[in-house]
Amino acid sequence: MTRVLFLGDVFSKAGRALARNVLPMLIETEKIDLALANAENAAGGVGLSVKSARQLLNAGLAALSGGNHTFKHEEIKPALEGEDSRLIRPANYPEPCPGKGFIVLEAADGVKVGFGNLMGRLFVNSAIDCPFARAESLIAEMAAAGATVTIIDFHAEATSEKKALGFYLDGKLGALLGTHTHVQTNDAQIFPGGLAYITDVGMTGPHGSVIGMIPDEPIAAFISGRLHRFKPSSADPILEGVIIDFNPNGSANSIKAIRVRDQSGIPIDESSPD
Repeated sequence: MTRVLFLGDVFSKAGRALARNVLPMLIETEKIDLALANAENAAGGVGLSVKSARQLLNAGLAALSGGNHTFKHEEIKPALEGEDSRLIRPANYPEPCPGKGFIVLEAADGVKVGFGNLMGRLFVNSAIDCPFARAESLIAEMAAAGATVTIIDFHAEATSEKKALGFYLDGKLGALLGTHTHVQTNDAQIFPGGLAYITDVGMTGPHGSVIGMIPDEPIAAFISGRLHRFKPSSADPILEGVIIDFNPNGSANSIKAIRVRDQSGIPIDESSPD
């Protein structure tokens, strides 16, 4: 049995602090073979910087996936291109595109795990390639690269699109894990063909917020109808994600959602960059 931990959108410095303070303990106590995360909001709540990526990888995450903010920071493009890069971006961005859409990693138990990334079209980016068509070729590419277990982070807004892709890939993929909304859903399940599924794994970051941001500014934007500058919150940091057990044939045996508060007592450094 291979046990994989996947963290939902790591958000700003509060999320990076959770990874630093909580993740090592979680890996040990839950006997995790491989830890992964979506990190497209790890730098200031929008995008991923080289420094924030390094912090998360040093905390024990084996690879990081992206989404609609992947290319927010120009500096990340060369990091995506590196031969040994452990950063992936949605595979259905039209080519040519910097970076790669999947990576194959060796878990602690020796099993090869394929980790892929796709993005939805409904309410996110209608200009990207079809995630349904790209999913099948992505799974084939991961298997050809030696993966026994296959996982896709589906960064999408619409619950219908996520659920439909789950049924479409059941029996072909090990796990389809939804990200992007920052709100953990109560539907972690195993589909009939052995696919582990959840509509959204949630957010590893400040839950005293409006999906990561200090509440006053989004409230003002909703009331006024005008754009406002949003700032990341640091209040009530909670780590959210899922733990999945995979059978030797790559099908999922179980999936459970997790929510863990930081009990380390180490305060968030408010003077550090978001």
